Amino acid sequence: MSDQAERAALFDMDGTLVDTNYLHAVSWWEAFRQAGHVVSMADIHHAIGMGSDHLLDRLLGEACDRRGDDAISGAHKALYGAYGPSLAPLDGAADLLRAVAARGFRVVLATSADSNELAVMRTALDADDVIADATSKDDVAASKPAPDLVTQALERAGVPAGRAVFVGDTVWDIEAAGKAGVPCVALLSGGIGRAELEEAGAAAVYQDPRNMLASLDSSPVWR
Repeated sequence: MSDQAERAALFDMDGTLVDTNYLHAVSWWEAFRQAGHVVSMADIHHAIGMGSDHLLDRLLGEACDRRGDDAISGAHKALYGAYGPSLAPLDGAADLLRAVAARGFRVVLATSADSNELAVMRTALDADDVIADATSKDDVAASKPAPDLVTQALERAGVPAGRAVFVGDTVWDIEAAGKAGVPCVALLSGGIGRAELEEAGAAAVYQDPRNMLASLDSSPVWR
């Protein structure tokens, strides 16, 4: 198949394919509490999808003593890691990847998680038979909402931005994809509302992977 014929579907993981966003929120909340910071769960939830460095900047701000950032990130990692054996894919996630691959899209994962978390989520997802490649925050200089993960995923897929679509669940996914010149289709499965995702520039919004799967034949994005 020629490069011109190739298309790529780039997928976020947390909240898009694997049901982890609220587990991250609880883990960050407890990590902040242990460090003496009062940060609301709602504010944390809306920052999920960013890399941890951007998340800490957003939630703690410059006026806060930031010398404990590494300890907070370490606590979050340990707390979230305890959920590893029980992580579950969102309904229809693996079926969606297989259906998209069957339509000629090269499937590449692009996540702000580190490589270890990515490996655990891939095990839970159980769709490696159709995943062509994957990139994590360990592979790039800057995580979402910077475009680095998306541009790296495009390189792994071997296609230009105009031959790809990104699937995510947060405004940070949409922002990162937009900076890379890739349209972003969003899911509500991460807990962010439709209006917020549409305002951020989502090309289309679906309830969850199963709902997107049912809409593939009627959506111009996947033709």
